Amino acid sequence: MANTKEKEIELKVKAEKISEEHLEQLQRLVNSVNALHFNIGKIETQKHTMLHNLSLTQDRIAVFQDKLTTEYGTYDVNIEDGTINWPKEDGAKNEK
Repeated sequence: MANTKEKEIELKVKAEKISEEHLEQLQRLVNSVNALHFNIGKIETQKHTMLHNLSLTQDRIAVFQDKLTTEYGTYDVNIEDGTINWPKEDGAKNEK
């Protein structure tokens, strides 16, 4: 018969707690994730507020464009110097 070899198995006692070093590392990592979640939420709130303000400003622009159209006949204005950008008339159309 073949030789049978005995295997030695080392049994470890089940730990009740992790080491203080591992606990501190785990707590730092979890605190980091929590802080990041908090900051992301804060940034998303700021983003929401900015998008709301953008929408309000766009509405104000539309109202102002209507006012310009009523007063000047157009709202197509050079934003640098206030010159009204009237369409150029085609000479060929005027000759007919």
